[in-house]
Amino acid sequence: MEYSHELIMPNDDIPFKLFLFEGKDGHYVREKHWHRSVEIFALFEGEIDFFINDLVYHLKPGECMLVNSNEIHSVHAPNENQTVVLQIPLSTFERHYTDERFIYFSNSSLIQDREVMDLIREIYEVYIQKGCGYEWKVMGEFYLLLYLLITKYRMEKVDTKLIRQHKKLDSLSAITAYMKENYASEMSLESVAAVFGYSSAYFSRMFYRYTGINYKNYLDSLRLAHAYKDLANSDMAIGDIAVNNGFANSRSFAKLFKEKYGILPSEFRRCHGSV
Repeated sequence: MEYSHELIMPNDDIPFKLFLFEGKDGHYVREKHWHRSVEIFALFEGEIDFFINDLVYHLKPGECMLVNSNEIHSVHAPNENQTVVLQIPLSTFERHYTDERFIYFSNSSLIQDREVMDLIREIYEVYIQKGCGYEWKVMGEFYLLLYLLITKYRMEKVDTKLIRQHKKLDSLSAITAYMKENYASEMSLESVAAVFGYSSAYFSRMFYRYTGINYKNYLDSLRLAHAYKDLANSDMAIGDIAVNNGFANSRSFAKLFKEKYGILPSEFRRCHGSV
């Protein structure tokens, strides 16, 4: 297996994911992977190396890197750093797709854009402070960032090899998007394979090849991510959370939750002060 698919979910209160880079403490390597979202790393302190399409980019403070949807990449952070990451759903740019239902942004020309760095810093600082009306301020700066991406960095002419690579992974992205929409329903491997016109055997092999995880484990991870949010942010009964997120019962939910998070759902509730 050469690369894997990354599951991305937006923050609860904004339509994109915003966070401090998990490799901030250094000694960090994220091997080759891909995702449907457009991803921007804004480096304020330290250094990070990116490997994208066989090219190496060494980021220094004040620089940023954009990773396109379905672009296979890896990240190495040998030392401590302060990096803000935005992961923007590809559908955000749908009105600006090319005829091939494709959009691609320049990686290298964005690196030293001071205006983009300042916008990302402002978005993050306003978001973590969460003052009165912060959502409007965050979204205002976010829309300006989108405008800059579309007007300054969208590439009108793209190598056909990149388009083929995108389409190869985009077929699987359509499947994972379908799973994100319907994760709470009964979703056997056979039923999802039929929706997309594949045999069960071929679908199973293809899914593992491009995601690095088998179908059931991916679906369980998706359901667990939503259940985790429900546990942390609602007073819903644990049994209801299990059923509402597609688990057969609370027992199977508790088993998988503990395997992933190292704690039972009931213990998690007590630690977080929920009812």
